Formats: sequence, C-alpha cells, structure tokens
Amino acid sequence: MNDREEALKKGEEMFTKVYAGIVPLPPRDQRDDFFNTMLRQLFGEVWTREALSIRDRRMMLLGIAAASGEANIFAIQIAAALKNGELSAEQAEETIIHLAQYVGYPRVSSLRAIVAKAIAEIKP
Repeated sequence: MNDREEALKKGEEMFTKVYAGIVPLPPRDQRDDFFNTMLRQLFGEVWTREALSIRDRRMMLLGIAAASGEANIFAIQIAAALKNGELSAEQAEETIIHLAQYVGYPRVSSLRAIVAKAIAEIKP
C-alpha cells in the first residue's frame, strides 16, 4: 500500500469514527478527488493528531458552526457528539447556554431545537 492509499484509509477510519454513522462515508467509486483529499488531509492528518482529543476538536467545531450560523453543521456535530458519548444530554444543553453568551442569543436560540431533537433521537 502506498502513502496516499494509507492516508486515505486512515482518513476513512477517522471520518467513520468522528461521524458515528450520522454522515455515512460514500463508497470510493462515488467520491471525487476533492472528497478524497479532504479525507486524507482533514481526517487522516488533522483529526488524528494527538494533542487534542476528538471531543476537544468537536467542541471547537460546535463553536465555529454556531458563530458562523451553520445550523446544519452544528446539527451533525451535536448528534455525533451525543452518539459517540463525547457529550451527555445535559452537556449538550449547557453548550447552548454558554454559546449564547459569546455568539449571541438570536443566532443560538434556533440551535436549542436542534439540540433537543438530537437528544431525543440519540437516547436509547
């Protein structure tokens, strides 16, 4: 196996771990070079670095998504965090309270429903 193939495999494994099935990994024959580059670089190199945990990286991403108004990204990330056990339901709800102070109530208030829906769907 060459370096690019190893990096792609590592990226695929981390993508699957990060998204916990919330976002399925497309089959290789349905991906373009952009997606495979993202897998190699973002998931194979960045998400696998040891200085920050997956939870740490996810928390940053939740803040970025909230601040950017990216509700769809926030929804995916909060659901994956709950499904992976990186956040409890109480912690997910607390995230909204904390984010509102920095991002603003108008932007974050719409995320409350997203968190409630994710909690309801992930609970066993």
